[in-house]
Amino acid sequence: MSDDTATKDTVSLSKEEKAVIDALEKLNVVQLNNVVKFMEQEYGISAAAPVAVAAAPAGGSADSAAEEKSSYDIELTESGSQKIAVIKVVREITGLALGEAKAAVDGAPKVIKEGVPKAEAEEIKKKLETAGAKVSLK
Repeated sequence: MSDDTATKDTVSLSKEEKAVIDALEKLNVVQLNNVVKFMEQEYGISAAAPVAVAAAPAGGSADSAAEEKSSYDIELTESGSQKIAVIKVVREITGLALGEAKAAVDGAPKVIKEGVPKAEAEEIKKKLETAGAKVSLK
């Protein structure tokens, strides 16, 4: 503790600087990481230690990893009661022939399309769900 006290004695902060520190202490890890990245980009500074600390709890931030994912696989989990409508949508999405689209729908759960950007994946999921299918994005 004497090391901490010595360090605090050598650095004195103004009121504004203390306010910034207080504000930073209230942020969660993801928010703090965003602030650090912004400062690195905007001011060309490097904060290697804070980034390493922010990246350490990666196991607990699965939601963050999901948000950062850029491409998705669209999996048809169930065809639902309106199988013909689902087959039509699968044909439209994939360009498969009728027999192949029917086999894909009958073989659910099955990945219908891979490596799709998030916006397109959400649109395809909506189309399939509107037709009566159950879909998951992976």
